[in-house]
Amino acid sequence: MRRPAFLAATAVTALLGLYIALVAGRAVVLIRDDAWIAKALGLLFFVLPVIAVWYLVNEWRLSMTVQRMASRLEAEGRLPLHDGEQSPSGRLTEQAAADVYEVARRGVELAPEDWAAWFHLAFAYDAAKERGEARRALRYAAQLFRQESSAV
Repeated sequence: MRRPAFLAATAVTALLGLYIALVAGRAVVLIRDDAWIAKALGLLFFVLPVIAVWYLVNEWRLSMTVQRMASRLEAEGRLPLHDGEQSPSGRLTEQAAADVYEVARRGVELAPEDWAAWFHLAFAYDAAKERGEARRALRYAAQLFRQESSAV
């Protein structure tokens, strides 16, 4: 069975692909026009699909790497489990999230080149509702994981 998040990501990717195709098509029509302003707009319009494709490739690459990291940690019994007091919504309370963050931060201090430590820190940031920091930590964990995988 596929996970709902994967299906949602696939659906959003398909919609973005459709958008990219439509914008690229419009860009080609404008580039073929005789007016120089239309050609200039067409070239500018063509930049949007290039950026979108670059973004999509990077996001899917990250998601596949994160899945491989999670599978490996799960097999080793080291997935981040955030125990602690929870709010009625099921999220950790602020204090519990701060405690989880502190443990993960110390893990990164002790092993700054360990992708698993950064993976745990990313999920601690997420528990603390710091999505930007979580994303940066997860990207760095993926970078370390890829380096480790290519060295083996």
